[in-house]
Amino acid sequence: MKQKLRILISKPGLDGHDRGAKYIARALKDAGYEVIYTGIRQSPEAIAKTAIQEDVDFVGLSLLSGAHNELFPEVVRTIREAGGNNIVIFGGGVIPEDDIADLQKNGISAIFTTGTPVQTVIDFIENQREQISH
Repeated sequence: MKQKLRILISKPGLDGHDRGAKYIARALKDAGYEVIYTGIRQSPEAIAKTAIQEDVDFVGLSLLSGAHNELFPEVVRTIREAGGNNIVIFGGGVIPEDDIADLQKNGISAIFTTGTPVQTVIDFIENQREQISH
């Protein structure tokens, strides 16, 4: 039997729009994952602390405010510094195509832009699960 994956969904920074984050959190829960949703306006330190305390396998970040180039890498850094070296971090929201490569260079495993089908996110998680277990 497969171990149930634990996924943290969080909104870093001052972005107060959480409809997409709540949608993906619910969709992942409905797909059988254990999902923890931290809510809006989380600091990178708070996200890292929760990720470590909850022993999550994945952290999904959602941002619409345009601060993704600063906040996403900062979340990666704080999670890694806290010992979360095996946590897969992905992001989503309103993110220009031109920013995706730099975000991936800075530790974001995947970016899902507005309108990405939930199944695409699930396929990514399952692919990562296979890589983690090998």
